[in-house]
Amino acid sequence: MSNSMKTIQLKTNIKCGGCIAAVTNAMNNLTGEGNWTVDTTTPDKIMTVTTETVTAAQITQTLEQAGFKATAI
Repeated sequence: MSNSMKTIQLKTNIKCGGCIAAVTNAMNNLTGEGNWTVDTTTPDKIMTVTTETVTAAQITQTLEQAGFKATAI
């Protein structure tokens, strides 16, 4: 099985810089710094994660533990 980078996008309820700050440590631990972004300007607050190994379920679980919701698109 080859490891290749994939992009996962999820709808979230992360709506501001404070929310992003609240999930930064957990997301950096999960995916690595610089491998995820949240577009708070879109209605769905889309989180984009670039990863080789992390699954959408792991991201959702990490966000839920930080008090946020996420749904894979």
